Amino acid sequence: MRKRLSLLLVPLVAAATLISVGAPATAHPAKPFPARIALPDGFTPEGLTIGRGTTVFVGSILDGAVWRGDLRTGRGSVLIPGTPGTDKAGLKLDPQGRLWTADFSGGGASVYDAGTGAKLAHYQFTDVPGSYVNDLVITQRAVYFTDSARQVLYVVPLGPGGRLPAPTAFRVLPLSGPAATPDVYHNGIVALPDGDLLVAQMLSGRLVRVDPRTGGSRLVDLGGYSVERADGLVLRGRTLYVIRNLTNVVAVVRMNAGYTAGVVQREITGPQLRSPATGDLLGSALYVVNGRFDVESTPSTDYDIVRLPA
Repeated sequence: MRKRLSLLLVPLVAAATLISVGAPATAHPAKPFPARIALPDGFTPEGLTIGRGTTVFVGSILDGAVWRGDLRTGRGSVLIPGTPGTDKAGLKLDPQGRLWTADFSGGGASVYDAGTGAKLAHYQFTDVPGSYVNDLVITQRAVYFTDSARQVLYVVPLGPGGRLPAPTAFRVLPLSGPAATPDVYHNGIVALPDGDLLVAQMLSGRLVRVDPRTGGSRLVDLGGYSVERADGLVLRGRTLYVIRNLTNVVAVVRMNAGYTAGVVQREITGPQLRSPATGDLLGSALYVVNGRFDVESTPSTDYDIVRLPA
């Protein structure tokens, strides 16, 4: 009797299993990431970088505050409180979870714990009045900073495992060639696969390749296209995004295999761009921060991050 019962139950259980597996589940489509993320009023942003997961960091060129948020939820809060006289421009995260900032008119750079906001190091590159440490790029061996008023790069070497050097263990790399032209206002910077650096010249509307060992440079051929007001640079593979602030344009440039020339494939523009300063990529989206450099910054001026199709 038990044997006959078990033989009868097996097909019933199997049928129930098939029904359970084949039954359609209730669909809950993933909520899309917000197209716009509001920053605190009066924040006056400049730098933006995306960290682990969907975490984003934005720095203030007004008082050096750093805001940390989530691109998925759009929510965030100030991680590093602002202090007058500590304005920040570009910022980047390194593989060790440290946040590097270009301290703009302060003439130096600072390093923070991206989790706690604790300050880990500071490098004072120059006390020359009118220097503007503007942007940076992190490589395996060093961190390179542009100065918008001087024809130099500041180089902070990294030890084994990314170890931070002593506060005075940086060098000033004089530039030569087209990168040494006066009044070009060096701004965004990215590293190329062969080790050279690509630097935006905001006022002359050019891109230059820089040898990080010698400081020698050469122009990148853009076929006559001007990247005037080029602020931030974002590179993925051979696609370069040139974020041009007061023109409200992001130029999408396809670089050649040697990164010596590029062709502008398209321009991204629209009312959502309000003097974009810089940006970063997450998946198929380019996130840019609107600096709104064409208006006076007041405590009630609104600022935001916007999501663009990359």
